[in-house]
Amino acid sequence: MNRPQQLLRLPGDRMLVELLRLLMGNVGASLLPIFPLLAIVLWMMSNPSNALGLWVWAAAVVVSRLVHVFHARYALSGDLTESTAVRHVWILIAINGLDGAIWAGLAWAGLDSATVVGTALVMAVMAGVTANAMAVNCVVMPVFVAFATGALVCLGLKLWLMPDPAYIAMALISTVYVATLTAQGRNGARVALDAITLRFENMALIQQLRIETDKAQAAHQEAEHANQAKTRFLAAASHDLRQPIHAQGLFLEVLSRSPLSPEQQEVLANARATSDTTTGMLGTLLDFSRIDAGVVEVRRAPFHLQPLLNKIDRELAPQALAQGLVLRLRETRAAIDSDPVLVEMMLRNLVSNAIRYTVRGGVLVGCRKRGDDTVLEVWDTGIGIEADQLQTVFREFHQLGNPERDREKGLGLGLAIVDGLARALGHTLSVCSRPRRGSVFRLRLPNARATVVNDPPQAVARAMRRLDLHVLVIDDDAAVRHGMQKLLQSWGCDCTAVESIDQALAAAAQRGPQLIISDYRLRDQCTGAQAIAAVRAQSGLPLPALLITGDTAPDRLREALASNIPLLHKPVSPAQLHEQMVQVMGS
Repeated sequence: MNRPQQLLRLPGDRMLVELLRLLMGNVGASLLPIFPLLAIVLWMMSNPSNALGLWVWAAAVVVSRLVHVFHARYALSGDLTESTAVRHVWILIAINGLDGAIWAGLAWAGLDSATVVGTALVMAVMAGVTANAMAVNCVVMPVFVAFATGALVCLGLKLWLMPDPAYIAMALISTVYVATLTAQGRNGARVALDAITLRFENMALIQQLRIETDKAQAAHQEAEHANQAKTRFLAAASHDLRQPIHAQGLFLEVLSRSPLSPEQQEVLANARATSDTTTGMLGTLLDFSRIDAGVVEVRRAPFHLQPLLNKIDRELAPQALAQGLVLRLRETRAAIDSDPVLVEMMLRNLVSNAIRYTVRGGVLVGCRKRGDDTVLEVWDTGIGIEADQLQTVFREFHQLGNPERDREKGLGLGLAIVDGLARALGHTLSVCSRPRRGSVFRLRLPNARATVVNDPPQAVARAMRRLDLHVLVIDDDAAVRHGMQKLLQSWGCDCTAVESIDQALAAAAQRGPQLIISDYRLRDQCTGAQAIAAVRAQSGLPLPALLITGDTAPDRLREALASNIPLLHKPVSPAQLHEQMVQVMGS
């Protein structure tokens, strides 16, 4: 703020510009009412002795007002800036000081020959004009003070020189009136300044909000792009890994049917164990991808929890025992209404996670009835979770105490899968924990309202009986084709293996297959569903078929499921493949 601004007690440049815009914006509206006012004054007060003076005064008023309007339009057209604001204040002070004196010139032109009515008209005009000046100019108080000073000095001097003492009283009353208007003007100026300040603050807040919103949107888009890139990477890496592991499983199965020495059988068992571990990790990736793709099929049914607990106990008790832990599952008669397969998957992940992060003590699984729900609880005496980590443990690939990414501790997807399945089923999942004391995960399940007729049948291992089938295998991976041929031939099948749709059509034309097994993703952007449809169309028969895929990309999973062809995920175990072949041929 410069010295003239301090002298005039003006606000900062930006505020001053807005106040001047408000003041000058009202100047034009005060021009037209002047003409009828001047006409009334000339009509009421004009006589041969003062006519010339009144007309000169009226002309001076019009010129003064036109100068005022011209200046306002010039300033508002672009000259009014922060750097010129103070200069325009001084111009307005000069114009309004002169304007006030010109209006008070009415007293000099008409009071000497005025009647009582004329004198009252002069005082009324001056009071009204001064009040109007206060309303227009009070937002910049020095401008109004200039007008009031010019008018009061010129009017007061004339009244003081009048011979009748009553005029002196009028001068004093005029002074009090101007002082009152000045006080009211200050209040008006304060209100206007507060309103403009609030507007600027709101504009600043809106601008800041826009900046923060833009930042949030940019961060959201960046996170979405990163998530999409992660999904694409996982899908590509998973597919590329599944191909050789799938072929490896096929060759290991063929090898197990060969005569081997005890030492070779031990090596084969170790190779199978390693393959099973890798398969389990890829299966976890697949489960997460299915949830991410939204292709998890929910099949609700009332069932008892105890058979599921018994199954978890049989599968995971050896793992707990190997770590020196105790796995206890309390018996329950609870029957719930949910998807038994998905609940089993959630419970298996919770118990496996508890065993994995427990060094000593044990794991307890129990149920509590809470109104219309049953709360399934998994307690452990493990490492516990810090308070700031209670929600992040449900993020994908987030692991506690595994900076070296030990594969025996999994991929960090177990709890993310449980959380995703719980949301898909509409169940509540929560966790409480004390660091170095243990954790408890609670899954709230709705009680069954209907009577449980039969619990879900448990899978029974089938003997791999001989299959006398002609099978057409379509896969663009040579190792997979070779492994499939060897395995299917060991089951008694006559197998033709090709790598493309054209080769499949040629082979089917020579000898019609009884079953088609195709990889989903083939070369040249073709799919196994298209290959199967082409062979079926050529033969004119609804040939039984199976799709096998190594893809975990959400879009690919949705496309494959939309084909309505049974879908297996690489690496496919020989037992699973055999069972699915028997089922599809039976159907």
